Amino acid sequence: MTQPLTLSSLPLFPLGSVLFPGGTLALRVFEVRYLDMVRKCHQAGAPFGVVSLTQGQEVRQAGAPDERFNDVGTLAVIEKLDNPQPGLITLLCRGSQRFGITQRHHLLHGLWTADVQHIEQDLVVPIPEDLQKTATALAQVMHTLQQRDPGAPNAFTPTAAQLNDCGWVANRWCELLPVPLELKQRLMELDNPLVRLELVGDVLERTGIAQ
Repeated sequence: MTQPLTLSSLPLFPLGSVLFPGGTLALRVFEVRYLDMVRKCHQAGAPFGVVSLTQGQEVRQAGAPDERFNDVGTLAVIEKLDNPQPGLITLLCRGSQRFGITQRHHLLHGLWTADVQHIEQDLVVPIPEDLQKTATALAQVMHTLQQRDPGAPNAFTPTAAQLNDCGWVANRWCELLPVPLELKQRLMELDNPLVRLELVGDVLERTGIAQ
C-alpha cells in the first residue's frame, strides 16, 4: 500500500465555510498575517490550505475565543490575484486536493501552518439511475445561475462527464445547499463519493428540489 503524500508547513486560512475539491473560492484579504502569505503563495505557485472553523472568527478580534478548526481541509490554488488598493488583495481560488492535518503550528504573528497528508482524490463513480435526478436538477440550477450572473465564478455549463460523476455533482450541491457547516464538513470528508451523493439526494428530496 502506498504511503500518502505529505507536506510540511502548509499555510492555513481558517474560514467559516467549507471548500470542496473543484469548487471556487473568492476572498478579500486584508489582515496582515494573510497578506504576505497569499503573496508568497502566488509568487511560488503554491497552494494554501482552507479549513473550516469550529470556534472563533475569520477576522481576529480582541477578546474573541481562540481559533479552532477541523483536521481535514482542502488545498486552495490561486487562479487570480488582484491588489485593488494598499492593504487589500482579492483572490479567486480553486479547490484541489483534500488533506488531513498531522500537526499544527500557531506562529507569533497569528498565522497557522500545518504538517499535512494528502487524502486520495475521489474515484470517478458514474451516477446510478436512481440518482440521475440530482444531476438533472443541478444542471438546471447552474443554467439559471449562468443566465442571472454570467460573470460569476460558478456560472458555467458543466460537461456531460462532470454531470455523470458522483463526487463532482455531490460537491457542487454541497456548495449550493443551505445546510449547516458541520454537515458540509462531514460530507466533504467522506471517502465514498456515491455515499456523499446519496446523502445529498436525501436532502434534495426532503426540500423538494429534486423529486
